[in-house]
Amino acid sequence: MTSLPRRVKSEAKALTSEVDELPSFLNSSSESEEEEEEWEPKSKTAKRARLPKKSEVKPKRIAAPRSGVAGKKVKKIAIKKEMDVSFPIAPAEDNKVQLQKPKEENVGSKLNTLKQMPVLPKKPEVSPFQGMNVKSLDSDEKPSTSAPVVENQVKHEKSEEDFAFDEPPLKKMKSATSPEGKPVKSLGGNKVKEEFEMNWDIVQVLSDRTNVEPWVCANLIRLFKEENTIPFIVRYRKELINNLEADALREVQQTLEELRTVAKKTHTVIQKLKKEGKLSGCLFTSLLNCRTLEELDHVTTPYKTGSKGTKAQRAKQLGLEPAALSLLQSPMELNLFSYIRPSTKGLANIQEVEAGVQHILADIFAKDKDTLDFIRRLCQQRYVCIQSALAKVSSKNSNEKDIDKFQIYHEFSCNIKNIQHHQILAINRGENLKILTVKVNIPDGVKNEFCWWCVNERWRPKQFLKPELMRILRNSVEDAYKRLIYPLLCREFRSKLTSDAEKESVMMFGRNLRQLLLTSPVRGRTLMGVDPGYKHGCKLAIISPTSQILHTDIVYLHSGQGFREAEKIKRLLLQFSCSTVVIGNGTACRETEAYFADLIMKKYFAPLDVVYCIVSEAGASIYSVSPEASKEMPDLDPNLRSAVSIARRVQDPLAELVKIEPKHIGVGMYQHDVSQTLLKATLDSVVEECVSFVGVDINICSEILLRHIAGLNATRARNIIEWREKNGPFINREQLKEVKGLGPKTFQQCAGFIRFNQDYIKTFCSNKKTQLGSHALFTKAGTQLTSEKQGKKKSKPTPSASYQPNPLDQTCIHPESYSIAMRFLSFIGGNTNEIGKSDMQQKVNAVIQKEGLEGTAKRLNTTVHTLQLIIDGLTQPEGFDIRTDFDKPDFKRSIVCFEDLSVGTVLTGKVENATPFGVFVDIGVGKAGLIPVRNITESKLSKVKKRRSLGLGPGERVEVKVLNVDIPRLRITLDLIRVL
Repeated sequence: MTSLPRRVKSEAKALTSEVDELPSFLNSSSESEEEEEEWEPKSKTAKRARLPKKSEVKPKRIAAPRSGVAGKKVKKIAIKKEMDVSFPIAPAEDNKVQLQKPKEENVGSKLNTLKQMPVLPKKPEVSPFQGMNVKSLDSDEKPSTSAPVVENQVKHEKSEEDFAFDEPPLKKMKSATSPEGKPVKSLGGNKVKEEFEMNWDIVQVLSDRTNVEPWVCANLIRLFKEENTIPFIVRYRKELINNLEADALREVQQTLEELRTVAKKTHTVIQKLKKEGKLSGCLFTSLLNCRTLEELDHVTTPYKTGSKGTKAQRAKQLGLEPAALSLLQSPMELNLFSYIRPSTKGLANIQEVEAGVQHILADIFAKDKDTLDFIRRLCQQRYVCIQSALAKVSSKNSNEKDIDKFQIYHEFSCNIKNIQHHQILAINRGENLKILTVKVNIPDGVKNEFCWWCVNERWRPKQFLKPELMRILRNSVEDAYKRLIYPLLCREFRSKLTSDAEKESVMMFGRNLRQLLLTSPVRGRTLMGVDPGYKHGCKLAIISPTSQILHTDIVYLHSGQGFREAEKIKRLLLQFSCSTVVIGNGTACRETEAYFADLIMKKYFAPLDVVYCIVSEAGASIYSVSPEASKEMPDLDPNLRSAVSIARRVQDPLAELVKIEPKHIGVGMYQHDVSQTLLKATLDSVVEECVSFVGVDINICSEILLRHIAGLNATRARNIIEWREKNGPFINREQLKEVKGLGPKTFQQCAGFIRFNQDYIKTFCSNKKTQLGSHALFTKAGTQLTSEKQGKKKSKPTPSASYQPNPLDQTCIHPESYSIAMRFLSFIGGNTNEIGKSDMQQKVNAVIQKEGLEGTAKRLNTTVHTLQLIIDGLTQPEGFDIRTDFDKPDFKRSIVCFEDLSVGTVLTGKVENATPFGVFVDIGVGKAGLIPVRNITESKLSKVKKRRSLGLGPGERVEVKVLNVDIPRLRITLDLIRVL
């Protein structure tokens, strides 16, 4: 995703081939000879490109500003004599941000009158169809913010003071004035070079689509170009992105890749049409105006190889184009009878001549920019709805049960402005299963007003029109609307609705996954994991507080041996002093929970005060047979591995859940109906974000966890582990530079997210005598002072070099800001031994109260965001974990039965999953209840947590009231009382 996690690089490279395979409703022609086309979403069809892909860093070509139509330097092209009816699908607004203007000439200009012909390019030196290798803007006078800076340069860093991982991002709305937090030093203004030029400014279009300010979009484009990862940008380049959060950055990244995909494919089509001799001036302009793949397909469909051509093209081949143009410009001189050729098909009589002229005029109308803009604005003002109905053949070919699932959509109609995302996905799924038929209904009033406007305003002839010619004009307008424009509008509406619904589904999955990964760990407990089962028994695994496997066993609780097995369980719990049982929520979960609840109520495990909790076992079975599990637990049966995984999910959810492919965790909505490439990239990015923000201890973390750190991948993580096994523990962050494959860029991205336990390092250093020779001496900050090898440039320190521990390595402060941190410590009269202690907090508070945050930042020649990050790093206690603010598992001692529920019953539960239509809550009865979204109001949400929407996430504990119990269907409707 330009900043895509490196482990997804291979998937991202496949994007180009995927986007070439458009969905069926996009590949179809805009023109239907026999019947009206239908929109058919297919789950197996490759989706439109939304995946932010990691592109190679190439010199980019600068985007030209729009004033009318942006021009190009092009080689001379053989231009067909064709009326200049440009087809810029969307209007190109004037740039709000003035970009650097290349010295180029216009290919054409906006159509003002029908007499204008395409302007031929005059300078043949440069071809516009290839990316130009020009000098990068990164060579500005101001230093790049993404590069490590020296002591006197301004740092741009991201504070982690207020991450709210359970909510959608708070976008920074565009404002007229300069936003607070706008950097003094930007990355070179709003001038961005792109490889493929279009007639629109990529910065402005990106800003319009994402509602992010243009200067932020320009900065993000450069940051992604420099291969900066999202976690690094969010934390350490905060002022350059106006405090945007990770979800907003992912949206910008995805939209950026969509626009680049359109630009790349457009220039590929231009090259192809140029070789085939089909490229005319107006077609060239129309192609460069396309902003979506649907618009590009609409323009290029008639020119595709193998196409028999449109009705308009066949009429032009018969020589009727002059007649069509004459009807609009000089109708008094037009004589259609002169075109009759009795021996030529299509010109045999006056009716065939009139039909040919009508087809040419309809094609002109359907590809005119102003005409399409008018009909789109008209549709926005009217009631356009999407309708679904039960398919006539569905009862014969489909399962009755499947048909019932879509019962509410058998006679469904909703305004496209009000329809919900989950409704769109449900309708699309029903259509794919041949259960539903779907259509977009545009009212007749739109057609009538459109036809009147075309005849009397836009395409009004310049001279008096005879009645028979006026009839041809009216018929042409109606034909253009019915045969060309209406199908285009339907495809556009459905494509936009589906695209938005898929994006929301993926974003919702990402938010739920983040909430689950950041569940607060339960440390310091010995846990018993239970994987329930009937015939094959319940698998047990007891793990130590450090996740070591102490014992594994199998008990048969549901085959008449429950009393005898209870003795074994009691003996194991007493033997390992284990008082917490973790039960997976799979098969036989309800019976296993009742079994333990009954023993706990009878105080069977006394003197132990045993509690239990239910945890999702989604993906545990898949992980238990994976190569990672075999490598981690080679001597353990796969069935017992799942019990170990269940217990570890409570002890350290993040470390355990990263071992499982995110889509198997099961906290999404319609995950199989969306683009799998986009879903995987987004979820992998969320995992990388969570692991990075939590941080890892480099000397004890696993390879699987390490590979998810920003900037690292499987190969680099393996190299780090191998270095650690060969040379012993890392002493400080500088030693990371010795690892093979960790260059300056990788070090910059990952260093701030890697932690060092200072107690462990000091113990190691005291036990092992450090030999300080003439090879290298290092200061306590890890900076090399003298070295025999200083004369050798770009040579990594040798593993034998000696290092001293650096207390700053246990903080979130980036190494590029160590010099500022040391100056700040001197300024407040502190030292590194006080990091994380109350004395440090008191000294910081005293200085900030006296000088103020901005005054202190100015004194240190840095930014407020960088200073705040340094203060957080110095004052946070040792071992600080951002997950402590998130909810822990809900431990219980008793059970509630489904039959015990009644309307008005008040219960506590835990959120299992969140969707746009409501939240599913586990209330301990074996079936999750639903809180409809209308019952989640701001007054009921926790005031302690910072909320950025009315959403709840998995793992949150809530108090609810039962509103309805449907026993036959096992459905429970709840009302939210409060968030605990």
